Amino acid sequence: MMMLKEKQNIIAALTAALLALGVFFGIHQLMLSRDKSVASITVGFIYDGDASTPYTANFIRAADKLQTEYHDRVKVIEKYNVPYESAEEVIRELAGEGCSLIITNSYGYGETAKAMAAEFPMIQFCEATCDNANDDPALDNYHTFMGEIYRGRYVSGVVAGAKLNEMIEQGIIDEDEAVLGYVAAYPVAEVISGYTSFLLGARSQCPSAVMRVRYTGTWTGYALEKDAANLLIDEGCVIISHHSNTIGSAIACESAAKPYTVYHVGYNQDMIDVAPTSELISCRIDWTPYILSAAEAVLADEDIESHVKGTVNGNDSGGGFAEGWVTMQELNAAAAAEGSVELIDKTIAELNNGSCHVFSGDYHGTSPDDPSDTCDLNTEYIENEHSSAPTFHYILDGIVTEDN
Repeated sequence: MMMLKEKQNIIAALTAALLALGVFFGIHQLMLSRDKSVASITVGFIYDGDASTPYTANFIRAADKLQTEYHDRVKVIEKYNVPYESAEEVIRELAGEGCSLIITNSYGYGETAKAMAAEFPMIQFCEATCDNANDDPALDNYHTFMGEIYRGRYVSGVVAGAKLNEMIEQGIIDEDEAVLGYVAAYPVAEVISGYTSFLLGARSQCPSAVMRVRYTGTWTGYALEKDAANLLIDEGCVIISHHSNTIGSAIACESAAKPYTVYHVGYNQDMIDVAPTSELISCRIDWTPYILSAAEAVLADEDIESHVKGTVNGNDSGGGFAEGWVTMQELNAAAAAEGSVELIDKTIAELNNGSCHVFSGDYHGTSPDDPSDTCDLNTEYIENEHSSAPTFHYILDGIVTEDN
């Protein structure tokens, strides 16, 4: 009888032990399924330029910040001066080097990057400034992103408009000589949106301001940008800005042979060091918030958009001043009009709270690609409403002159 009871006790003990082991194993498996994070990743960057071009330098700053933030959890590989036609080859190289995340910095890479994303579904691809992430077929591993730079352009325009007013008050120019110049790469929405918001910002302070635009036909061409700026200066433009990748226009303003200073408003970086007497201010997109979020998501094996602090539309993300995606650079107090600091703060606050309506007013415009495509800004045009890439593509009648 005792032997039977001992056997029963042993069986009960073994059963309890097996149950405990099963519970432990189940909890362990559950924890493993919940924690899919990886210890480290390799992030590849493909640039259309190098550190000598302000546009690419902004991405390099973000890559450096990524490395600093994550230390040995993130390995960064950077490929510089990659022609668009070589993108596929370089992407394959990065895939072979073990990249879990590949970031491309120019619209020109977009078509190739999306095709490669379809071929490499285990790699996340993030393409800056492009607009094809949500186009059919949308891919889980292909994303687009861009800062809402029209906001920075508008603030830059406010600073320029205040300077025009000062020049008029000082008798340097007459009201009808309040002419802005703009060195632009191409007549595409990204560029047109930028220079229109710049002009409208200027006109919010100086209603007589108009603008002349010259296109260079390239994103990066120092000599072409400088030459275009010089032509604009010869045509009577007294403040020059640009949407191009070098400091060519700033150098042209700084060395202009005029009886007055020709002022400059920069893009992508602070240009006071190269144009100390003419530079007023610059704005730039800060790519760091998005790039840190993308890496954080890949490390956690989670959806990138779930980590983005900004405006998300499908696989596309953007942000403005409030999210830290757009920033103003140092104001050149020696050149800017008095009261510019207060104007900047006020305008940014109004942009953030929605009381500043940029693409609005008694203006009409026409698409350079289709004369039947027009806009009437008596009804506000909401930029970046559905995509991070700019969509405003109208040349405003009577106040914008394209010179080539």
